[in-house]
Amino acid sequence: QVHLAESGGGSVQPGGSLRLSCEASGITYNAYCMAWFRQGTGKERQRIAGINHDGTTMYGDSVKGRFTISRDNAKNTVFLQMNNLQLQDTDMYFCAVSSGAYCYIQPRLFDAWGQGTQVTVSS
Repeated sequence: QVHLAESGGGSVQPGGSLRLSCEASGITYNAYCMAWFRQGTGKERQRIAGINHDGTTMYGDSVKGRFTISRDNAKNTVFLQMNNLQLQDTDMYFCAVSSGAYCYIQPRLFDAWGQGTQVTVSS
């Protein structure tokens, strides 16, 4: 069974930076996508960044140019460097894993989820 453990959330002022990490254990896939989603209260969970096993990355429009996703396959870990954080970035952030070579957008197609880490941007 895959287990994901996130860390790195917290509170920051607008314009600040945070780095999220998510370590996966129990991975048996030959190839898999790792992605970051975020979800506000009463809102749908949305993918903001994904990275394929070969390192191909993809970003949502709201974070493009400010966030960077990366991964360390040897450690089954994915990172999300978040720069120039804005008030609207305040959300619960989740990492997720899906088996295979393709990074999906739909949350229902992911196989495992972390417990979430809160990111709060406030002045």
